[in-house]
Amino acid sequence: MSGPNDQYDPKQVSALSEESLAATVADALGAFAAASDSASLKAARLAHTGDRSPIALANREIGALPPAARKDAGRRMGAARGQINAALAARAEEIEAAELEEALTREAIDVTLPVALAPQGAIHPITGLMDLMGDVFVAMGWEIAEGPEVEAEWMNFDALNLHPDHPARAETDTLFVEPASAHRVLRTHTSPVQIRALLNRELPVYVVCPGKVFRSDEFDATHVPAFHQIEGLVVDKGITLAHLKGTLDHLAQAMFGDVTTRFRPNYFPFTEPSAEMDLECFVCHGASVGNPDAPCRTCRSEGWIEWGGCGVVNPRVLRAAGVDADVYSGFAFGMGIERTLMFRNNAEDMRDMVEGDVRFSRSLKGESR
Repeated sequence: MSGPNDQYDPKQVSALSEESLAATVADALGAFAAASDSASLKAARLAHTGDRSPIALANREIGALPPAARKDAGRRMGAARGQINAALAARAEEIEAAELEEALTREAIDVTLPVALAPQGAIHPITGLMDLMGDVFVAMGWEIAEGPEVEAEWMNFDALNLHPDHPARAETDTLFVEPASAHRVLRTHTSPVQIRALLNRELPVYVVCPGKVFRSDEFDATHVPAFHQIEGLVVDKGITLAHLKGTLDHLAQAMFGDVTTRFRPNYFPFTEPSAEMDLECFVCHGASVGNPDAPCRTCRSEGWIEWGGCGVVNPRVLRAAGVDADVYSGFAFGMGIERTLMFRNNAEDMRDMVEGDVRFSRSLKGESR
């Protein structure tokens, strides 16, 4: 800064002259106008308003003026700085608006397009299939019955004509609930629900019983310790094996379309006579039987696939539930939900059904509601 100038010398403060200030303002306005983005405008701002800018250096020279001249010089300096700051603010606003417009154009989103705001779940295929099978029977006028999963041993075995020494009552097959003196088990089938229906409902009884059951099984591709069954029970006057065959044929067609079925004799303690219901193989339709050149993995070249057990209700079961077996007769059946699901979708590994992967649930046809 120049020293005091009591004898005011215009040459010593030429930067404060009107011409110099006008030139400084013009240079600043030109630099601001030439700036095309925020970065270049920042450089122009530092060059023309910073501590080492011409206008800042000129402002320091005011102290070199005699007192009489400082007021006039200060007025000119204030006007010049005002012009520069106004031009800077205006240009900054223009560049900010232009950059915002460019960003909006570059990042534009078509808000009319559908968008998934959150991952979509799916009903588990086991649940969906149980509902679907239940709907088949509700449409025929049946009722859906439910019962506890921890069941009395008498309900699970004795009432169903399974004597105390039956292999199914061993710990190798059945999961008992401690203490053993309580005689409670995790139900091994939904048949106890049928007994409860006979005990609690007025005859005739037409019920279907879907639910979870438990067995002491290995966890592999075809077995899991906790799985699902659907069982049906009819007790009425004049019920025959023909009613059973017609009911199961209707269920098979609802589940698999135009499919051929057959009854194969078998034995169950709670039905007499008893049968296994088989479905014609969906893959080979029996063509692999006796044909080693075209084996079928699905039915193992047998032509048929086992679906479930059925039969006429044993009179001992009716009497255990207080039903007059001389007046009433009935039929019962049961099949696995997982097995039905595998047949409908050509699934090979039952473990996929318990992994909890939503992609598996979405991939199965007709099981979601």
